[in-house]
Amino acid sequence: MKKFSKSGLSAALLAALTWLPLQAHAGLFDDDEARRALLDLRTKVEAMRAELNTRLDTKSDKSSTLDLVSQNEMTLQEVAKLRGQIEVLANELANTQKRQKDFYVDLDNRLRKLEPREVVIDGKSSQVDPAEQKNYEAAMLIFKSGDYKAAGNAFTDFVARFPNSSYAASAQYYLGSSYYAQRDCKSAINAQLLVLKNYQDSPKAPDAMLNIASCQIELKDKAAKKTLQDLIKNYPDSPAAAAAKDRLNGK
Repeated sequence: MKKFSKSGLSAALLAALTWLPLQAHAGLFDDDEARRALLDLRTKVEAMRAELNTRLDTKSDKSSTLDLVSQNEMTLQEVAKLRGQIEVLANELANTQKRQKDFYVDLDNRLRKLEPREVVIDGKSSQVDPAEQKNYEAAMLIFKSGDYKAAGNAFTDFVARFPNSSYAASAQYYLGSSYYAQRDCKSAINAQLLVLKNYQDSPKAPDAMLNIASCQIELKDKAAKKTLQDLIKNYPDSPAAAAAKDRLNGK
């Protein structure tokens, strides 16, 4: 079935409406009434053609508008779909960034736990590893609890594991003190002699000498007097030297 354009349809209508009157009045063209009828008919055809054009234009406009509305709705649907995908991706990105941040914070905390830290030992600032500090403090807790045998074992283990630690002099001194607390003076003297040999510049050295002198006194060893005198000579400004003077003076 053929489709007629807007101009073709108008022309066809005009031709059809014009042809019929011309056939009816073919022999009467000289008649005034016939001419007036023809002019009137042509006027009506023009009016109908104008109306038809207007209707066709309106229909075309409506069709174009409907197409635009349909396209707009499809575009809005695509935009909404893309917006949803963007929100999902943004949420996933935020979660990934948070996981990465948590990971790096946790990693940093773990590394900090392994890094040497500055502590004050016997009045001096020192760098120690966390493992050293943890083991030393654990041994000290045992010592303060009164379990001197277990404390002695803990300090022995510490000195063996961390011979160069800033805690080593204190650990060796408290090892001797653990023996002394158990009334094992010989072991106590041997332990404190290692303090004097290996850590003679440590603040614990004067206390180690005083501890040796105390053990010698209990063992009735005459060397106790010389130990006290050497303590005063070598560490004159220490609290241990003051205690040694009192003992020499019988106080």
